[in-house]
Amino acid sequence: MTMREGFDYFPAPAKLNLLLRIIGKRDDGYHSLQTVFRLIDFADSIGFRLIPQNEVRRVSHHSWSDADDLSVQAARLLVERYSVNQGVELDVLKRIPHGGGLGGGSSDAATVLLVMNKLWALNLTRRELQELAVSLGADVPFFIFGRNAFAEGIGEQFSPMDLGEACYLVVHPNCSVSTASVFGDSELTRNSKPIKIADFSSHEGRNDLQDTVCRLYPEVQSVLEWLGQHGPAAMSGSGSSIFCPFADPERAKALLTKVPPCWFGFVARGLDHHPLFDLTGD
Repeated sequence: MTMREGFDYFPAPAKLNLLLRIIGKRDDGYHSLQTVFRLIDFADSIGFRLIPQNEVRRVSHHSWSDADDLSVQAARLLVERYSVNQGVELDVLKRIPHGGGLGGGSSDAATVLLVMNKLWALNLTRRELQELAVSLGADVPFFIFGRNAFAEGIGEQFSPMDLGEACYLVVHPNCSVSTASVFGDSELTRNSKPIKIADFSSHEGRNDLQDTVCRLYPEVQSVLEWLGQHGPAAMSGSGSSIFCPFADPERAKALLTKVPPCWFGFVARGLDHHPLFDLTGD
């Protein structure tokens, strides 16, 4: 990733869903769920440069438009909501695979909210930023919350969790999963029994979306079978990335060298807090 002169860069870390249960479907079309969010140290990087013009511009080029970029939407939301009379240029440097269930776009948006809250001296609290973030996407509030968490509702009600140290091999099959098609599938499990935080260890790795995604996207099934030979592999979010925990980081790194070239893989460690956790107060 090449950084531009005159920009200040901040990380936007990925996440894993160590658990994902679909409890039911709400009247507003969203699904009620329970999930365990885990921050990892694999991240995008967002560059910021303040400009006098009252506009938000993305200077990096991607396959999706500015209008569809959550980081741009996040900055524009702050401008509109709080009548900001200054602008910003954004350089979005991507490492997190698009459509991989790792929260890349949501994390980018959260980093923009956290950093612009500071640069524009808006002085919004973490809670206020979380409430604002809901309109951008279900995962964005988690990255504002900034700690590993047991989440409920549509994924915006958090209870912090201490998950300890961990290392993961993550493999992405280079296919993008349509979240809408997965949640709209008639065979999706939507009636899992709710669990309590204390029950998490005995349910670790279960993802109610996994069977549906593997049926719709055979590439995901292939990765799951390959990585599952080496440990308790599971899918993150609505896919398409598959992860497997390793007690020995060197074993994970050794296996990374054997990932087929048609796939993309990386080794990441778990984080206790978002790198920008102290950028805002509670």
